[in-house]
Amino acid sequence: MNTPKQIPQWRIVAASVCGTSHIKNQQLCQDAHHWQILPNNVLVTAAADGAGSATLGKVGAMIAVETAIEHISNCEITHSTFTEDTLLRNLLTDAMLAAKKAVEDEAVACKHQSSDLATTLIIAIATPKVVAVAQIGDGLAVAKDSTGNLQALTIPNRGEYINETTFLTSPDALTTTQIKILRQHIVNIGVLTDGLQMLALNMLVGEPHKPFFFPLFDFVANAEDKVVAKEQLVKFLCSERITNRTDDDLTLIIAALSNS
Repeated sequence: MNTPKQIPQWRIVAASVCGTSHIKNQQLCQDAHHWQILPNNVLVTAAADGAGSATLGKVGAMIAVETAIEHISNCEITHSTFTEDTLLRNLLTDAMLAAKKAVEDEAVACKHQSSDLATTLIIAIATPKVVAVAQIGDGLAVAKDSTGNLQALTIPNRGEYINETTFLTSPDALTTTQIKILRQHIVNIGVLTDGLQMLALNMLVGEPHKPFFFPLFDFVANAEDKVVAKEQLVKFLCSERITNRTDDDLTLIIAALSNS
């Protein structure tokens, strides 16, 4: 008797934690993340880093990720969406536009300048056969295929000066958007904000650091209890191994296709 073939499903563990410098200065974590699994095993994730110099950076980051995910989840996504690059690019661009407008509208409602809600934004849409990413600002998105090949889908978008980046609220934000579509048998996705990029990326050659990602991918693939797994990820992000090398806010989204 033939048994039905089990379809791999996404497992996701994600967390945002306050950097040690922000804790020391009694500041809130400026990072935010959000994710959702849509019908037909479509994973949508978003991560944002509110500008430290922005008085409402946290608000901007939260609105950006929630609006981006909500916009995509409300769109009519069909088989054609994932077979045509133009449709995927339009979906990501429209999600960025929706997030930008929502942040700017909130600034008006709060009687603030848009720059007071400045934030970066990374959006990733993934199925087992394709991953598409859009990014404004710094941070990083990576994917691993079934052959074990790990590649950076985006790279940190740096400005002219050190620690300068483009924000969603910047006038030229949309013209700087990085969009990447990878058509491979995807087994892992990773998205992180800039607090982790020095640990996770070889900045000289733009290649992701396998010793950083591979253990995390294995961890998520074998995570049975979502609550416990998130607690363990938070503990990892707050460990001296990480905080000795960065004092910034940290966001990490790790996803793995699992048969169990």
